Amino acid sequence: ILRQEVQRAMLASEAARVERAVHERLQAEAIQADNIADATFADLGLGQNIVTRLTELGAEKPFPIQAATVAPILEGRDVLARGRTGSGKTIAFGAPLVESVLRSQAGTRREFGRAPKALIMAPTRELALQIDRTVQTLARSVGLFTTQIYGGVPQARQVGALKKGVDIVIGTPGRVKDHLDRKTLSFEKLRFRVLDEADEMLNMGFVEDIETILNHAKDNANLQTVLFSATLPKWVADISSRFLTPGYTTIDLVGNEKQKASSSVQHRLINCQWSERTDLVCDLIRATVPGDGRVIVFCDTKRDCGELQEALQKELEKGAKALHGDVNQSQREVVLDGFRKNKFQTLVATDVAARGLDIPTVDLVVNYDLPRLAQDYVHRVGRTARAGRGGLAVSLISQYDIELVREIEGLIEEKLVEFETDEKTVLKDLSYVYAARRAADGTRALLTPTHGRMWGLSGIGEFLLDLFAQTVDMGINFVRSGKTEMVPTVDAQLINSLCSTFVSLLADAKLDLAAENYLEPAKEAVANLYAFGLA
Repeated sequence: ILRQEVQRAMLASEAARVERAVHERLQAEAIQADNIADATFADLGLGQNIVTRLTELGAEKPFPIQAATVAPILEGRDVLARGRTGSGKTIAFGAPLVESVLRSQAGTRREFGRAPKALIMAPTRELALQIDRTVQTLARSVGLFTTQIYGGVPQARQVGALKKGVDIVIGTPGRVKDHLDRKTLSFEKLRFRVLDEADEMLNMGFVEDIETILNHAKDNANLQTVLFSATLPKWVADISSRFLTPGYTTIDLVGNEKQKASSSVQHRLINCQWSERTDLVCDLIRATVPGDGRVIVFCDTKRDCGELQEALQKELEKGAKALHGDVNQSQREVVLDGFRKNKFQTLVATDVAARGLDIPTVDLVVNYDLPRLAQDYVHRVGRTARAGRGGLAVSLISQYDIELVREIEGLIEEKLVEFETDEKTVLKDLSYVYAARRAADGTRALLTPTHGRMWGLSGIGEFLLDLFAQTVDMGINFVRSGKTEMVPTVDAQLINSLCSTFVSLLADAKLDLAAENYLEPAKEAVANLYAFGLA
């Protein structure tokens, strides 16, 4: 084990050294996005139809990488862009690509069976589909057509779309190569090509496919290549030197920093026993993600992923779904579509299954297990704090994870802060509080005016019942918000009195006294919340 750890440390050190050297070599002429301030999409050269559609998508003003990238692409320059996960890359290359294809077709008729003018490649099916959702919307605004080609589904529909003719193809390397080999895809008219997340393509073993695809169009006249990568491993530098025109533009939003994770992410740790993890995940979600917020929980194995999803589905009001290697492609798309449309709150996923996810409203990422590689931590937490939003990443660890924690901290140059003991106690108490609230809500539904008269319950009894439920809700909301300075003073004796009154009401109503099992611990939990200044 020690030998393996030493080897891993040596490999990580060598990789970091190579990346620094590559970065220094490529950064001599880099454009820093900070140098381009207050520009609008129209100022950058995009046409009115595309600008209008971007506004409808909520992109009224360019993010830094968009402000730095759009103009060079429209000018026809090859571009190597480096940015953190969630920085707005899709619009950065998608909008100018659509505009460039439109300009290249000016004065020509749209032909049936036409070969595509542009190719966008992504490492995963999910990312390809997400790119298409944005690019297709922009393309349709100016009368262009896109299609997606990716593995895991029959090729017939893809072949049919290509035969009819398209302007922009969006796909994964393996399936793009398949269509080239079968001659169902032609690069005869190709003018523009984009590689998104090039470093992930390297990590996933697509090196040979990528180079084969790039070589297919190497002799095309006026061919423009745009490459996006979060890191700069040697292979990315190599393909840049071979397939990008000399003098290409380098755009950097990371600079010489080691950190690749978004600076808007808060990193937290909870040191816990394995047996506590499922309950802690439930309580974390309840305490930190109010309303319609979304959560992604990462597990190392398919088994843990499935078991945790089943537990969360039972415990969480808005439910959970799993995404792992055994979920087929059609079901994956159903799950992801449901997650985007907020049909359920929590996605439990393995690393491979979640690569390329781009859902801008994820509020919380939980590492049920820490990833074995520090770089994978960056990709995981990059699922939150996207498109300018903030986010929270919480990792559940044990004493055996300390070395890996230090490695992650070294990579992102930020301390992973452990939750305070009191905060962990509150999280555990929340499970009792929620159980009490469920009992209160269920009982209130039974206590109609008719039942109240039948059981002899007075109006003051129902009032106290409502007041108790409101008190519990108040404690929960204060834990969520963390704004303890705004918490009104609530007398602890009043809280205890309300709990006792509620128990008495249940007894008077001759309801199931098993509810008392919830309320006695709830009494202690609410008192703890009070003691922590949270109620």
